[in-house]
Amino acid sequence: MLRTLLPFIAVIPATAYSVLTLWCGRKYFTATPPVTPKLGPQAGDEEETTQAYTKVCRGVFDAANEPVEQNPALSVTILKPVKGMDAESYDNFASFCRQDYAGPQQIVFAVASADDPVIPVIQRLIEDFPGHDIALSINPAIHGPNYKVSNLINAFPRALHEIIIVCDSDIRVSPEYLTSVTGHFSDPGIGLVTSLYRTSRVHNVATSLEALGFTTEMIPNVMVALQLEGLSFALGASMAVRRQALADIGGFPALADYLADDYQLGNKIHRAGWRVALDSCFVESMLHPESLTSVLSRQLRWARTMRVSRPGGYLASGITLPFLGVFVAALAAPTFLSGLAAVGLLYAVRSLVALVFSARFVRDGLLPTWLWLLPLRDMLAFFSWGLSFLGNRVEWRGSRFRLKPGGNIEELS
Repeated sequence: MLRTLLPFIAVIPATAYSVLTLWCGRKYFTATPPVTPKLGPQAGDEEETTQAYTKVCRGVFDAANEPVEQNPALSVTILKPVKGMDAESYDNFASFCRQDYAGPQQIVFAVASADDPVIPVIQRLIEDFPGHDIALSINPAIHGPNYKVSNLINAFPRALHEIIIVCDSDIRVSPEYLTSVTGHFSDPGIGLVTSLYRTSRVHNVATSLEALGFTTEMIPNVMVALQLEGLSFALGASMAVRRQALADIGGFPALADYLADDYQLGNKIHRAGWRVALDSCFVESMLHPESLTSVLSRQLRWARTMRVSRPGGYLASGITLPFLGVFVAALAAPTFLSGLAAVGLLYAVRSLVALVFSARFVRDGLLPTWLWLLPLRDMLAFFSWGLSFLGNRVEWRGSRFRLKPGGNIEELS
């Protein structure tokens, strides 16, 4: 009897964790309905997009899912460190200029090289939105091995306002984004607000695997962290920070030696006594066509970065990985049919949870079209997790780095 049950015992951790993510996700998204951002150029259709956004986003909520009073009058500086072109860069940038927001706004683009091909796009943006305060900082000064943070350090003296928002260059937002994010800061204990991100436009199997990871791994994991312990980290797609909270951790220079600057920013602010809140509305990560090799390299970089940032928690997370349960079930099964039954049970639950997240919570349109990739995505996650313990070198934007304990990095020649 025990031998018969062994493959089913092997899949219990991953199956139970999937059910837990569903419970946590339902608790959060029931209180905070998700938005479906508009992806195409928004000129001329802002009213339709805003109405759809407002209908879904019925308010902003703190980490305990309690509604907080919105404060649209806060002044905001958006810092955008950029290097090279992303998918539809102009439309991504323009979405930040089409905000339905009453407070003072400023956008500062931070570039290291005067030859960067993204500069003409930024100059066009400045011409197309003459009524907006848009600045371009070009400064090659290096303050540490994280060049993105160096760009932020170089541009920060030009930031005029109380709330500093850092967004990746490949992010697109809806017109109510600023209103939603800044609403959390009416609570004086909130130091940082971060946003969930998703991808609903994919180009091939490689980008579908990456986008599926957001829906079936990243967002469920954030839901569990939020419900069980609260947020102690930030997600790099969108981070809004109170100027005083940033000063309390030593400003952006405190992040210059880390690869996971987003995680470190949120964690340092959390440890400084401020609270980190999760905004109720998604931002959209715009992927461009990539090879499977590029996606795999980035997955390994993320895995190794998280391993050195949270070694204990990251090691323990391995027990919840579905492919590990599949592997152990296959080894432990006394017969092929019992192993197949255990794996079938795991993926019946896993597929159902993934479908609910995709269709009801994230609303990215990925499933059921790409559901067949779920086992491959799980295998990728498992091997990324395992390989993260077998080395400490990563590649990032054409440079090679060595990861040190705690998440510090040094560039390799």
